[in-house]
Amino acid sequence: MPPLHLDTGNTGFMILCSSLVMLMTPGLAFFYGGLVGRKNVLGIMIQSFVSMGWTTVLWWLCGFSMCFSGDLKSGTDYFGIVGNFDWFFLRNISLNMASPNNTIPMIVFCAYQMMFAIITPALITGAFTNRVTFKAYMAFLTGWLLFVYFPFVHMVWGGGILAKWGVLDFAGGIVVHNIAGVAALASVLYVGRRKVRDRGPHSIPLVALGTGLLWFGWYGFNAGSEFRVDSVTAVAFLNTDVAASFAAVAWLVMDWITSKKPKFLGLLTGAVAGLATITPAAGYVSPTVACLIGVVAGIVCFYAVALKNKLGWDDALDVWGVHGVGGFLGIVLLGVFATTSFNPNGVNGLLNGNPHFFFVQLGAVTFSSLWAFVFTLGMLWAINKFTPVHVEDETEKAGLDEGIHGEHAYLEEGAG
Repeated sequence: MPPLHLDTGNTGFMILCSSLVMLMTPGLAFFYGGLVGRKNVLGIMIQSFVSMGWTTVLWWLCGFSMCFSGDLKSGTDYFGIVGNFDWFFLRNISLNMASPNNTIPMIVFCAYQMMFAIITPALITGAFTNRVTFKAYMAFLTGWLLFVYFPFVHMVWGGGILAKWGVLDFAGGIVVHNIAGVAALASVLYVGRRKVRDRGPHSIPLVALGTGLLWFGWYGFNAGSEFRVDSVTAVAFLNTDVAASFAAVAWLVMDWITSKKPKFLGLLTGAVAGLATITPAAGYVSPTVACLIGVVAGIVCFYAVALKNKLGWDDALDVWGVHGVGGFLGIVLLGVFATTSFNPNGVNGLLNGNPHFFFVQLGAVTFSSLWAFVFTLGMLWAINKFTPVHVEDETEKAGLDEGIHGEHAYLEEGAG
């Protein structure tokens, strides 16, 4: 690692961005909590909040080392898949140790990346809501981080095999959204359909609150991934907002055309689709391209959800259609539209005379999709050998809040 040349502006900005990304996980809990029925609000929200605790434990224990030791520090790793053991228990991380950007300390970089690790597996929970036991979820959370998330962080951002291919992913199109969305689809196919379906979102205002917190936090998610304050930071910030806005409007229009009514829920879902899709490209494309990416995200993800419904996949909260498809789309569109005019440290894409980069991106996101799908199925199968994955019928009927957690989100009518 290069020596630390502390820049207080960059360091302060990254601590702020870490806080913004942390806020996204409670935002996700509110977003998902509003989408489910009244009897399962706490069951879905605790799956996000418990990740804030348990993922942090794993990050300290081995996650940071698995992600960023090895190639990142010109040392050995394991086949370009995961890092080595040098930083287990955060040992050998000193106060004055520089991060890959030598103007911020490694401890700040560690905190920022930990917030990404917390929210990524929580995204998956929206797919199998109301159906999975808490014990099985904790086993899944642990295994998925160890065998899917940590390896892909190393492969893409830690100097591993995909980084050597030349793959670019500014803030997590592969590392966060694609692998989480594909894992969601695999979990839906394994766990099966709900026997008791929610009648619809029980609180769209809660969904709106969650969307607002996610959108706000996403500025730290994307702009912070430049790891310094410069013009690329500003472009990533602007592109994030522009893409979300255009996608929200595009989804709203599609919903209006098909249902004959402008749906608030469609507007909110479209915004999240736009945020997920711009994430890998935020710091590598122009604001004009971000507008186009937003429109494409709103339309393509809308039809992906429609396809899911037609095929009968019980992805309860549309994780695959929004995050899986959005992440895949963002990586591919980055391969098309990337330009060094807006990031001199990036590359040019297909439309700027570099078809090789487009095929690298396409190959990488196809590989990540297959890995996430196969490993997720395998883990759920293995977990089910030791503890049931699917809740009992009576528990599902009563709701997970009461059946598993012994709590209620709301007072019964007439109580209090």
